[in-house]
Amino acid sequence: MTVIGAVDRSDRAPDIVRQAHELGKAFDEPVEIVHVLTRDEFVSLERTTVNETGEPIPTEDVVQIAADIAAEAIDRANVDATPVGLMGDPADEIGSYADEGANYIVVAGRKRSPVGKALFGSVAQSVLLNASVPVVSIRAE
Repeated sequence: MTVIGAVDRSDRAPDIVRQAHELGKAFDEPVEIVHVLTRDEFVSLERTTVNETGEPIPTEDVVQIAADIAAEAIDRANVDATPVGLMGDPADEIGSYADEGANYIVVAGRKRSPVGKALFGSVAQSVLLNASVPVVSIRAE
């Protein structure tokens, strides 16, 4: 089993990594830090690569880019963890990945108005409501 920290490119990412690391230490579990590239991010990368090389970007490269973003968050938190890159809908991919053997998921919410939550949704909220394992939600400043 493992502890998963789900990060984006925000300033909150190191806080998520540190909290996941603390849980991992407390329960003697490995820690994996996950970043999911969305379809929009993938399409943006695809356009950039096709424009530069004329060739589409391989899926493995996209997943590696996502893992590199997770690795950056780990480096900023200055702890030991394994970076994981995924591609797709963040809430769905995080939930599916956690179903493969996680004990906990760590996420961070952001302050939003009720209207903003209703209109735009939230990855953290969706993970909280749909995960099959306990979710630790931190409030990062």
